[in-house]
Amino acid sequence: MPCILHSLPETARSHFLVGFMSAIPTLAPQFLISRVIQIKNIKTKSNVAKTKEEEEEEKSSSMAYTAGFMGIMVYRWVTWVLLFFSCLLLPRFFTLPHLRDIRRAYHQWTPDPLSSRLIVLEAEAEAGVRDDKFLEVPQMVWGLNNQKIALARAALTARKLNRTLLMPNLSASLFYKETDLLEPLGFDHLFSLERFNSLCNGFVRISSMNSGNFSDIFVVGKGSGRRWTAERDIARLEQCKTPNIDRHTVIKLQGKHPFLWHDHWPVLDYARVFECLVLVNNLSAEVSRVVSKLKSLSSATGIDQNKIRKSPFMFQPKYVAVHMRIEKDWMIHCKKLEMRSRARNGKNLRICSSKEEIMKRVANIPGLEKPSVVYLAVADDLLEDKKLLQGWSEFLAPYEKKKLGMLDIYSKYPYLIQSAIDYEVCLQADTFVGNSFSTFSSLIVLQRSMRMNRGRDCEGSTMASYAYNIEGSAGGPKRWATNMSDLSLAAISYGANEVSCM
Repeated sequence: MPCILHSLPETARSHFLVGFMSAIPTLAPQFLISRVIQIKNIKTKSNVAKTKEEEEEEKSSSMAYTAGFMGIMVYRWVTWVLLFFSCLLLPRFFTLPHLRDIRRAYHQWTPDPLSSRLIVLEAEAEAGVRDDKFLEVPQMVWGLNNQKIALARAALTARKLNRTLLMPNLSASLFYKETDLLEPLGFDHLFSLERFNSLCNGFVRISSMNSGNFSDIFVVGKGSGRRWTAERDIARLEQCKTPNIDRHTVIKLQGKHPFLWHDHWPVLDYARVFECLVLVNNLSAEVSRVVSKLKSLSSATGIDQNKIRKSPFMFQPKYVAVHMRIEKDWMIHCKKLEMRSRARNGKNLRICSSKEEIMKRVANIPGLEKPSVVYLAVADDLLEDKKLLQGWSEFLAPYEKKKLGMLDIYSKYPYLIQSAIDYEVCLQADTFVGNSFSTFSSLIVLQRSMRMNRGRDCEGSTMASYAYNIEGSAGGPKRWATNMSDLSLAAISYGANEVSCM
């Protein structure tokens, strides 16, 4: 470089140096400036000696160049700093609420004590639950969510009596009448007892003990039938709080299983208990495997890779979960419900949905990304239609356990645990579609409704839920969210055609 500069005329050499300095303003440190001044001041043997005035002029010119360069550098650095902070701050005013919803939708959610407090209507300190008085209840039966409702009802009954609920037994197998064939499953084999008591601290509590650890047990019968009204039921519970009964260490409630007990509590109380039901670690890991596989398939369904590279946060993998209620036991049950409704009050309830109707309505969901991965949650053992994956829209890629390559995960567990894994997979989906008369679908929507941004209505939420048995706009399913102000769990326990979106 010095040799080339020496061969140039002095005027050209000066212009070259000015252009060179302007071309690399962000990389020219002070030593380069000094070097440029040094090169400009080099005098060859052929140069004519300069007068003192010329040397002063040249020095002033060099200082001017330096000052100009530094001014440009300061200006450019200030500009870049302002642009950088603008990029950070502007999204907070225009897009941050939306981004927060997106992050919430993809994050594998687990409840925390703070979120439990958010769903309580009044912010008041909760009195502790007695840990020296206990309540024992019959074994939970039927499907997963029937048992979860029964469990919450038993826990709320224990709360009313200010007692700790003894370790309840769930039913691992699916039998409806042969109760002696039910395979018992301890609560702590499915849900984390430590997490439950931590999250529900001060509200309800479950003990690791059973009634075999005690001798002071008082048996109370739970009535049944039409004569056993809700008023009589609550009166019996009040009777259990009297000193003569309350002095006993254990109160054992006998009669029908808790799902069939009268409902005395609002949706918010049930919701708070459901928040505390967290799967044990090994089952949570199985859920993560299934969800990760679905998202890996979703990322390869045709989204423009250039868009992903430009904005990876906005294009996280998504999937749709559909609770396909088309098993033989359900079709018999739903048809009986429809016939009974027409006979009793002349109402035509929309309960049953064929596979074809479900596929059509899922394809017509407004704003659904195309293409989309669709996970089909279905009880395989009860399914008669072996062509579940056929007939779907060309922009929907349906997967069930076998096609997903996850059959080995499900097959090693009993029915109840298989259902619990499917429940969590559906709960974490970006879009969920179910049947409003299914307790499985209804409880998923209840928990998804709790997690929606409370500052916006459900139409703006990223955790969209739909009921495919009810037609909505554009031939799609009806938008669905739980009415959290309901005073009972009847709509969730037994289904409804009125699905709120408030």
